[in-house]
Amino acid sequence: MPTRRVFPLLFAAAATLCSQPTPAPVRLPAGATVQENIPYDAHPQTVMDIYRPAAPGPRPAVIVIHGGGWVAGFKAGMVANWVVRYLEKGFVVANVEYRLGPVAPAPAAVEDALKAANFFLDNARKYGADPNRVAVTGGSAGGHLALMVGLTPKSAKLGKPVKVRAVVNFCGITDVDDQLHGPNERKYATDWVPAGPGRLALARRVSPITYVRKDAPPVLTIHGDADDTVPYQHGVSLTKALTEAGAKAELIPIPKGGHSFPRETQDTIYPRIFAFLKNHGVL
Repeated sequence: MPTRRVFPLLFAAAATLCSQPTPAPVRLPAGATVQENIPYDAHPQTVMDIYRPAAPGPRPAVIVIHGGGWVAGFKAGMVANWVVRYLEKGFVVANVEYRLGPVAPAPAAVEDALKAANFFLDNARKYGADPNRVAVTGGSAGGHLALMVGLTPKSAKLGKPVKVRAVVNFCGITDVDDQLHGPNERKYATDWVPAGPGRLALARRVSPITYVRKDAPPVLTIHGDADDTVPYQHGVSLTKALTEAGAKAELIPIPKGGHSFPRETQDTIYPRIFAFLKNHGVL
């Protein structure tokens, strides 16, 4: 599909980061282009949009993965508060769609995220991106999938491991088992991870906390300390575990923050994200 210039009527979420409300129209930065629905696997849902800034390559790049509890959500909801912010900083952006739970339960979303990341890295130069300066980001279930892209080893047997430069995790689920039972049980998690004798083992297999190690890519986590969807402790525990293992990990707590943040809060977060990415060789 040829690259085309985009005008005002792309759709994106207008006010939050971890959750995705109904999209509203958004204008891309001047000169930015998009190539839509590029297949990265054989399933109808396994497509991505590639956004390119006006600046010539090779550029830093970011893979963006939407949330929705693995059972809902859509890549179009990521344009305003994710894609545009990175485009404005000169990033090439891969905005990823993947199979949701009603189509294919766990671990399909993880397998798709790994395939999408590998596809983008394999074709990075074609899209004007530097394959050595690629980060991955997402919110909620998308944060979980971004972490899985950064942390999943070959031994997990979920797909080919991916070498990204950094992970930016907004309020992602770090321990899937924690959301299958007890006080933190959530319907989206119980819908995504099938019931059965192997459920606990599968939950651990698709949990970022399982793959903490010294050589993990740098991880920045942003999490509201009043999040009632994905508990704040998920971000705290992962950051602590990574740091204790000798990896580079930082946590930005959002005081009184829930599972989504208003625009003014986002505006204070992104300079810190770009500083983190600069410190770790992406920018």
